[in-house]
Formats: sequence, structure tokens, C-alpha cells
Amino acid sequence: MKTSKLYWSYAASICLLLFAVLAYFVVSNESVLYGIDHPVQQLIRGSITPEKTVVFKYFTKFGNTVTIALLFIISFSILYFKVKDKMASYWLAINTVLISGIGNLSLKYLFNRPRPTVEHLVVAKHSSFPSGHAMGSMLFYGTLIFLAYKYIDNKAMRLVIQIALGIIILLIGTSRIYLGVHYPTDILGGFLLGGCWLTFSYPYFKKYDFIQRFEGKR
Repeated sequence: MKTSKLYWSYAASICLLLFAVLAYFVVSNESVLYGIDHPVQQLIRGSITPEKTVVFKYFTKFGNTVTIALLFIISFSILYFKVKDKMASYWLAINTVLISGIGNLSLKYLFNRPRPTVEHLVVAKHSSFPSGHAMGSMLFYGTLIFLAYKYIDNKAMRLVIQIALGIIILLIGTSRIYLGVHYPTDILGGFLLGGCWLTFSYPYFKKYDFIQRFEGKR
């Protein structure tokens, strides 16, 4: 158990360190990030077509505040009221509302990075770094990926659902680059920070979840 917790701590530390490196250059020397951002932007936005725009506008909605809020309410209600798993519902709430919502908005104001100067294919408010869609999708859908082991006994089905959720996270991040409202390093920053919190908090969730079940509670 201690060894497992140590591995999760290592993963969280690596994510935090990489985010700190990105944040340093955003604040001190943003031109350094051009070497990362420009080639990826060219790759993803190299050919903008009406068909691709429709597809990416569809996937970006899965990371919108309204969509995440609705899905969160549904997921929270199922966990808290139907399944009666308070620990899982609290963890989901902390990740989605506190860390993703309030935390991301605070960081945006702190770094205040302007959005890309390329054409924006959707309306985007606030500043650019770290991406709220990337961080929010990582925290919400990522939490569901972690929780899948508790509720889906069929390993094959569980793996399919977890992979599908992972693909949704990646497509949301890619859509923000294609639609011109985020630099690739904004997306990477959001993913890293979301991943950092998930891997840091997961061992504590498992610990208190075990205590709950040991005491005969969900």
C-alpha cells in the first residue's frame, strides 16, 4: 500500500514539475514555447475544413462548463443518492468544482496569458493558460476513469469505457487547438495540472474509501 502510494506521489510530482516548467516560461520567456506550440498548431490546424470544424466543435462541447456541470450533477446524484457512495461523490465534487472550477479560473487570472492570435472558430472568454477545457476534462472524466474499477466488474467492458473516456479527454484538448482558442502548451498545462491532482489525491481517496467500506458504510 505504501509502495503504491509512493508511485502515485512520484507521478504527481512529475506532472507538477513539468507544469512548473511551462508556467515559468509563460511568465518569463514565452517565446521559448513557440518551438513547441507552432509545429503542433501547424499539424492540427494545417487544413481547416467545414467538416473538421463541425467535428471539433462537437467534441469541444464535452469540455464546456455547462456540459461538465450537467454531467457532474448526474454523476454526483447517482453516486450520492442511488449508489450511496459518499466518498466517491465527495472526491468527484472536489475535483470538478473546487480544483477544476475555482482553481483553474484563479490560475488563468494569475498567468493572464493572451489567447492565440490566429482565427478563433468559437468564442472563448478569460485568458489562455492553463486551458480550462483540458484541466476540467482531465479532472472530471479522469475521475470517472479511476472510479470505473469500483462499479464495472467486467474487465473488458471497464477497459473499453476507460479508453473511450481517455479519447474524449484527448479530443477535447485537440479541439481547442484546432478551433484556435488555445496554444498546445495551454492544453498540456491543463492536462498536467489535472493529472497532478488526480494522482496526488487518488491514494487518499482509496484510503478513506477502504475505511468507509471496512466500517460498513459506502
